[in-house]
Amino acid sequence: MSDPTPSPLRRRRRAASRGRVSVVGVIGEILITLGVVVLLYVVWQLWIGDAIIGAERQSQAREITREWGAQEQATPEATPAPSADPQTAAPEPVVPAAVGDAEIFGALHIPRFGDDWVFPVAEGISKARVLDPIGVGHYPGTAMPGDMGNVALAAHRYTQGAPFENVPSLQIGDAIVLETEEGWYTYRFRNMEYVRPDEVSVLEPVPQRPGVAADGRYLTLTTCSPMWSTAERLAAYAVFESFTPRADGAPDSLASTEGA
Repeated sequence: MSDPTPSPLRRRRRAASRGRVSVVGVIGEILITLGVVVLLYVVWQLWIGDAIIGAERQSQAREITREWGAQEQATPEATPAPSADPQTAAPEPVVPAAVGDAEIFGALHIPRFGDDWVFPVAEGISKARVLDPIGVGHYPGTAMPGDMGNVALAAHRYTQGAPFENVPSLQIGDAIVLETEEGWYTYRFRNMEYVRPDEVSVLEPVPQRPGVAADGRYLTLTTCSPMWSTAERLAAYAVFESFTPRADGAPDSLASTEGA
């Protein structure tokens, strides 16, 4: 009959086995905890953080537009509207003066994204100076709002408020409205395409037609594609419809088309 009392060697083996199991369990718990932390960080970055940052940017844009409206009301005499084009019976657009790098000069409204959707627009496309801290950037050297040529804008599709997250949902005829101190410039969406990240011809005065002189007023929105990648660039094109002087009040084009 064998001795039921474990030998010292057997006891040491059992203790070592329990130790290994304990270490594996601790490591497993640490890995699970790290996974949860990473998942929470991703959720924060992609949804919660973007929502908070986006709300801050839009609040800033609304404050700027309120200041422009207050300045108009405080003006003793309204500035006469520009002479009308006899063919369109609409005021000729007032082209705002060029501004310095990272200087906010406009607010972008896209009613398709909601009737209160608005982001500030600043000169330049630097990630550090414009796209991250402000929202929407204007490509230097491209047309200013209302001018002949191509008003080219860039913004993130994810992170930092993700202003252009929903650009792929635009539908033909949707209004894209640039507001400045002078008034509102309404453009109408026409089409979009996916191009290489280095495809600069989308910024030409006539998009995708290098060397051709401007023959109209265009607007181009650019952003990364697909989501969470820089493999391609999405370019959405619009054409000018009308200019509304600030003294005339907000245009009908700002009416929401969300869900239409």
